Amino acid sequence: RRGARGVTFAAMETGPPPLPELVPVFRDESFSDKFVRKTRENPLVPLGCLCTAAVLVWGLVSFKRGNVRRSQLLMRARVAAQGFTVVALLGGMALAAARPRQ
Repeated sequence: RRGARGVTFAAMETGPPPLPELVPVFRDESFSDKFVRKTRENPLVPLGCLCTAAVLVWGLVSFKRGNVRRSQLLMRARVAAQGFTVVALLGGMALAAARPRQ
């Protein structure tokens, strides 16, 4: 069959072109599966998040009890823990980018 300008439509009638072999196939992944996979890839990020949350709670409890000096110290420690988490996240991303693709 020919179109208005003499272009043949035989290729279009057979269906879409085949997909290249390099297209990754993704499987459905639950939240827990993804969390476990990401934790195995970069275990320092969840550790930093847990440390940040623990120091935050401890600092808030100290503030509520009236221990201002300790709560200030713990809030500074929380900032340090957050910094560690960000550095771990960026380091994990850099390592993942440097890894050869499979």
